[in-house]
Amino acid sequence: MPGFNSLVLEEQRHLKWRALDWLEQVLMILCGVAITGFSVLVMCDIVTRTIGHPWLWLQEATMTFFIYGIFIGVGAATRRNDHLYLAVLAESLTGNTRLFFETFNRLVVLGVALCMIYFGYLNFLDGFKSLRMPSMTPLASLYAAIPLCGVLISLFTIEQIVNGWKNGFGGLSDADEKRKAL
Repeated sequence: MPGFNSLVLEEQRHLKWRALDWLEQVLMILCGVAITGFSVLVMCDIVTRTIGHPWLWLQEATMTFFIYGIFIGVGAATRRNDHLYLAVLAESLTGNTRLFFETFNRLVVLGVALCMIYFGYLNFLDGFKSLRMPSMTPLASLYAAIPLCGVLISLFTIEQIVNGWKNGFGGLSDADEKRKAL
């Protein structure tokens, strides 16, 4: 895609599908919007309370930015291998032992993601029974972030498992890179 700058580091490219690079960029932008919105609204809340004219809806909006920022950020972090699995142990290993640990780590993450989808969806449905004040919107509007996060984590974890088994989890070794350059 002309003019498209991927956020994927070349040493992690072997674990990623180019078709999902756009989604990673969107998630990173949404994380930036969420942290900015959260920060600005907290400041506005402090100012309006200090001057004696609080805007009650600010706390609701702040909570929404905070919650969605966290759950979208977890999805983005999964794609970027920034957390959620024990990388140090697996990276110190080689061969089939590394393959086993990398796969095991990601299968555990996938299990957690599937639980987030299932139980998050149940929580979402239950959220229609309670309303947020003062807007009177259902709490389900906040709970929707949980299964959404589970779907993102599942997608990115499956991407890494498939590509890890296909290309290796460690990427190209120095010898492979020299052969590829020839």
